[in-house]
Amino acid sequence: MRHLRLKFPYPGQQSQIIDYSLLALGLLALASVLYLLKLSTENINYWEARVERLEKQQQPNISTRHRRRDPSQQITQEIRQEIKKASEIMGQLNLPWESFFNAIEFAASQEVALLSLQPNVANQNIRVNGEARNITVLLDFVEALERENVFEKAHLLNYKIKQDSPQRPIIFLITATWNQIS
Repeated sequence: MRHLRLKFPYPGQQSQIIDYSLLALGLLALASVLYLLKLSTENINYWEARVERLEKQQQPNISTRHRRRDPSQQITQEIRQEIKKASEIMGQLNLPWESFFNAIEFAASQEVALLSLQPNVANQNIRVNGEARNITVLLDFVEALERENVFEKAHLLNYKIKQDSPQRPIIFLITATWNQIS
């Protein structure tokens, strides 16, 4: 078995000029990178300071009468707004949807196509958009909604006959107020 020579470089291959020149090139590259880093951080600091100055200039001067509220008041105001939104959502979720759908389904016929239902929780009314085959079917649908226990004051707000369709259906908008169901 032969012995391995693991001495690098071999005694005949040593060239110190190349070694020192590579070391000098590496140090020069390191110095240039550090210099570029310094320039970049100075540039970033300059632009950050300029942005802060511009933001301060754009903010209106606050007089002593209109001082900012303390953070606790802002938090409570934000919480109040979120509570208000949450209660609105809960009001929509707590609508008697099953009663609405059953009443509308019972009042509708094969000749009435419902396109949308838009409840308004604050006013306790619902808007129904759809198409009817003819005016008598539409009026029968409005009367049927009026007869339902869930709704009262069902009114036909507007209608339009589609002239471009061969069957000439009627597009309608109905509004109705719902009763409190417990």
